[in-house]
Amino acid sequence: MTTRFTVDGRKVSLLGYGAMRLPTVDGGHANGWAKDGYSESGIDQKLLNAQVKYMLDHGVNYFDTSPAYCRGDSEACLGRALKASGYARGDYVVATKLSNFAPQQYPLDECRKMFDKSLEYLQTDYIDNYLLHSVGNGGFKTFSQRYLENGALDWCVKLREEKRIRNLGFSFHGDPKVFEWCLERHGEYKWDFCQIQMNYVDWLHAKAVNERNLDAKYLYERLTELKIPIVVMEPLLGGRLARYNYALAKELTPLDPEASLAKWALRFCGTYPNVMTILSAETAPSAREVLKAYAKAVPEELRRADHCTGCGRCFLHCPQTIDIPKELAVIDEWIDSLKNEEAHR
Repeated sequence: MTTRFTVDGRKVSLLGYGAMRLPTVDGGHANGWAKDGYSESGIDQKLLNAQVKYMLDHGVNYFDTSPAYCRGDSEACLGRALKASGYARGDYVVATKLSNFAPQQYPLDECRKMFDKSLEYLQTDYIDNYLLHSVGNGGFKTFSQRYLENGALDWCVKLREEKRIRNLGFSFHGDPKVFEWCLERHGEYKWDFCQIQMNYVDWLHAKAVNERNLDAKYLYERLTELKIPIVVMEPLLGGRLARYNYALAKELTPLDPEASLAKWALRFCGTYPNVMTILSAETAPSAREVLKAYAKAVPEELRRADHCTGCGRCFLHCPQTIDIPKELAVIDEWIDSLKNEEAHR
């Protein structure tokens, strides 16, 4: 397994396991949030245990989760799987987040409770990589309420000093002002890493989807200038880049007939040297071929304004509790099938 960076002297695998879409007993995956804290269809713990053991046996040692993933079940299920693996705590790196999205979770006492629950669910007395979750989502005012006005960011710095967390970082979505604020204060907070959405669509076209976004190329270069290691999320754009696309396959398949479209997407992220780990990914060089093929394959097909990664953040705030990612996935699958049929004619 390729490694580039270390966490407390431990080499980190370039491939990481993201626990946002854990397998369910009905063959699907769980994500989002439910009022009662449980997924509609329970996590398949036996299958998860087998996946985690397989990953560890093959050199994957980075596991990313959150209190908000899988309708609140992700941390506890991942904690059980890591415990069942038979590996010692020092053999793997655990990343989780301060996911205080709801206003009632903003007070510092509630943040402390969330952190303590994370330790309990993950069956550990420290967190390797702790993140401020989804900074920029909701704008600067929301960021300030979640992390600054309540003292949560300063408290996280203290947790690092106390070794209750070993590294402090943030995951970024949305508001450029928040991203720049965090980087301007790198000297003060000394960010150990940053998690960004990076794939060959968002590399140059994130702003085309939403003007408020920052292209992944810009995020990568700014973080690299400051020597802040990067954790990649959504390398497959919520699975979209793993689904068959005739126009793209036509360009890529001759270059490597054995490679899947998913593998090409993961190769792209793995090419960049400041990437510490890629969540739920398999990597190899190089990005040049996929960028060339992507340019030929009509980018607008892959960066439609309605594309959805299935992260569940919209469901989190939906007053009607509509599973928006699920509905959009059905629509996208139908559109893709029509386009592929047309391409074959």
